[in-house]
Amino acid sequence: MAANRDRVGLVIVHTGDGKGKSTAAFGMAMRAAGHGMRTHIVQFIKGSRDYGELAALGRFPEIALERAGEGFTWEVRSDERQRELARYGMERARAAVECGALDLLVLDEINVALGKDFFPCDELLMFLAARPPELHVVCTGRYAPDALIAAADLVTRFELVKHPFERGIRAQPGVEF
Repeated sequence: MAANRDRVGLVIVHTGDGKGKSTAAFGMAMRAAGHGMRTHIVQFIKGSRDYGELAALGRFPEIALERAGEGFTWEVRSDERQRELARYGMERARAAVECGALDLLVLDEINVALGKDFFPCDELLMFLAARPPELHVVCTGRYAPDALIAAADLVTRFELVKHPFERGIRAQPGVEF
């Protein structure tokens, strides 16, 4: 067992139908920045819109963010285009890791790309196995495959209990985007 002071890179999965998976990962990025750690975020799927988190994260020089999506799956009709974007996102993730000196990698919404077969889970698992041993990786999004859950060190399932949309309330700035 590693001592508390020993750095061990963890694979962390945020999944489920509840809200807050990406926001929790972005909070981890800010926490890492507070420790002077370098973070790289690759945002899959929902890359076409601006969110409050993106503006806030831009204030942290330790955090780099790249977008590899053109919108939610219901907005981009072509599965082939979604596959191209997922491959591009993983290329960007590989390039960020190869540059070195990275402490935390967030693959935001990668679980959706995996769950909808836009990117092969086996390739992600090989990527995770080959990463530097001290690199933490967070994979967010619904539909995390069982193989990723099994490979992860920490898995949190976000459960939707109640949502204001059910009462006709639209998404609110600062709360949902």
